[in-house]
Formats: sequence, structure tokens, C-alpha cells
Amino acid sequence: MDRRTDTAAGLPGPPDGESDAAELSSAHRIQLAVTRLARMMRREVRASLTPSQASALSTIRTEGPLTLGELAERESVAPPSITSLVRRLEADGYVERVPDPSDARVCRVRVTRTAEELVIQARERKANWLLERMDRLSEEQRRALVDSAEALEALTELP
Repeated sequence: MDRRTDTAAGLPGPPDGESDAAELSSAHRIQLAVTRLARMMRREVRASLTPSQASALSTIRTEGPLTLGELAERESVAPPSITSLVRRLEADGYVERVPDPSDARVCRVRVTRTAEELVIQARERKANWLLERMDRLSEEQRRALVDSAEALEALTELP
């Protein structure tokens, strides 16, 4: 439900046109900054992985071993797409299929030691790159950036 139209619950009515435009402008600025920052960090890492592959590897690493269905759900990707992605990661030596301990008909994927090292190195390079940039900001800007991390994380967890 659009928050601007929920007056039945006693919430304020729609904001005036000027406030609404300012909120939309802020949303665009955040979207553009996050997109540019993500692109710059991907370039810095210089990994041979696509963003989808990197995301899947990170998910498998933190939540795995996972079935392909579980991975598809967590990544919000169609099952056929996740099957192709995992096939490629497996061919490159980044994941391996293992039998499910409770059901031999099911297989799960887990990261290999090679992928583990790749993810750790990429994360360190991104963090170091970001820290170098943050050092150039004012104390107030750094504090605001750190404070915004919780809100950005919350945005990624919304349905």
C-alpha cells in the first residue's frame, strides 16, 4: 500500500506536491549514489565474476550449503536461471554439489576453498577501497555514512 494514501489508519494524508517532489528527488539521489558506488567497487575488485555470481557465492558462503531452490529464492531468481549460474560456478571450481544428509535424492551446493579465498580477497579489496575514500570525507560525513548503513541494510530486507 502506498503510504501517501493510508489515511484510514489515522496517518497523515498525502504530502503537498513540493514535499512529495523532494522525497522523490532524494530517492533518486540515493539510488544513483548506491548504483555508482556499487559499480566503482566492482571495478576495484577486478574479479572475473558477474554481480549475480558474486551475490550467489556470498549467499552460499553465509547460508549454505543450499539446495538450488533455496538459493533461487534467496537470490530472487527463477530456478532455471539459478541452475545455469550454479553450473557456471561449478565449472569454474567455485561451488560443489554435495548430497543432502537427510535426503539422498537432494543435492546442495557449497563453496569451495577457491571461492572462499576469492570472496575474502574481494571483500578486503572493497573494504580497503571504501576506507580510503571515507578517509577523504569530513568527520560529519563519515558519521552520517556509518549511521546510514543500518537503514540501507533494512531496505535490502524489505519484501
